[in-house]
Amino acid sequence: MHRGGILGLLEFQSKLKGCRYCRDVLGLKFEPKPLVWGREGARIVVIGQAPSMSAGLCGRPFSKDLETPDASGRRLIEWLGVQERTFFDPDIFYITGVAHCYPGKGKGGDLPPPRVCAEMWLGEELSYLSPRLFVILGRYAASWAFPKRKFEDLVFEELEFRGRTAIVLPHPSPANRGWFKAHPEFAGRLTVLRGLISRALTDSVLCT
Repeated sequence: MHRGGILGLLEFQSKLKGCRYCRDVLGLKFEPKPLVWGREGARIVVIGQAPSMSAGLCGRPFSKDLETPDASGRRLIEWLGVQERTFFDPDIFYITGVAHCYPGKGKGGDLPPPRVCAEMWLGEELSYLSPRLFVILGRYAASWAFPKRKFEDLVFEELEFRGRTAIVLPHPSPANRGWFKAHPEFAGRLTVLRGLISRALTDSVLCT
């Protein structure tokens, strides 16, 4: 259900930014800083896993700082076939995730996003949005959006999510190189992805 209402989304985002559940209940050893990026009329919603440490600190997703995309961001922008300024335009791309805060570091890299974050926030957040396309990144987001479905099947299927066209992609992180090597056929999905992006953007100038 689309709730609508700019004030409703802004109030929700303000409430979300005040969340300290990870610190107070889960006991994670950092100060939560929920990242919110996007406006109600955004045409494309990207659902990832969780902000990186640098993105959480600077307050811009897929970024080292407010001017520089990180490695995942650079690859994702290339996949989408859009200009950097388009990707970071909150009126065009709404960027969210299974978790809204950096989840901390584990032995093998970043910790997985706490699923309770999505249970608390993500469904309600999406209820304010009515995009033309959902781009769903990685296993954590895919398993939330499409429970009990095999990830590799989802990547190569035509999908709908919440009544809108959706596409599932592997996470663009350099740490995912093993998946890319094992699935060279994924390169062919980029043509499909860029076609979906182009259709979602009414102004052709926005596409490279």
